[in-house]
Amino acid sequence: MKRLLLVDDERRMLDLLGLYLEPYGFQCDKVLSGHKALSLFKTYHYDLILLDIMMKDMDGFETCRRIREITDIPIIMITAKDQKQDILRGLKAGADDYITKPFDEDIMLARIQTQLRRGGKEQNVLVYDRLIWKQDTYQLLYLDKEINVTPKEFQLIGLLMKRPNHVYDREHLLELIWGSDSETESRTIDSHVRNIREKIRQKGFPIDKHLKTVWGIGYKWVS
Repeated sequence: MKRLLLVDDERRMLDLLGLYLEPYGFQCDKVLSGHKALSLFKTYHYDLILLDIMMKDMDGFETCRRIREITDIPIIMITAKDQKQDILRGLKAGADDYITKPFDEDIMLARIQTQLRRGGKEQNVLVYDRLIWKQDTYQLLYLDKEINVTPKEFQLIGLLMKRPNHVYDREHLLELIWGSDSETESRTIDSHVRNIREKIRQKGFPIDKHLKTVWGIGYKWVS
């Protein structure tokens, strides 16, 4: 069963989407804000996101941009806006497709199925010098031997590996992995990176070649 995340600040729209999609075998999680959507990615794996643009707390453009920092799963924006600049802005933020309201249900279903076929071809596997990160099975391996890391350590190294050469500051990493309402201190990132380096180094992988400290800012993964 494919799991979809529906994001809209109107409960009625969420209920309508779920009412239409669930009979087709989709499991639909419904949230009323972009912040809530981001927090769910730390707990669940989703196959596709339906995302409204006009939301009060954090709009769909910003939500889409932040989601793209975490995952490459398909995002379809659903919006009343059909102006060219809004469509382009959504696509530039990382959306894969868009549907304007009022939408035809059959066309919406067809577009969802198209994106799911494309997304299904993407491997949730990252490989660097025989270090393998497997999202679906929560495994980190080197030379086919598993490296035991905590869930937070696994998320942290996966986030860095997904965007090689991109510098993340500590506060941003903290928000992406622990959540915006977390009271955890930013130095927690340093201790997790230290643990990751030690665990991977013990298995013989040249971690210091890839996981770099950007002094005064944060960390990056060098490909």
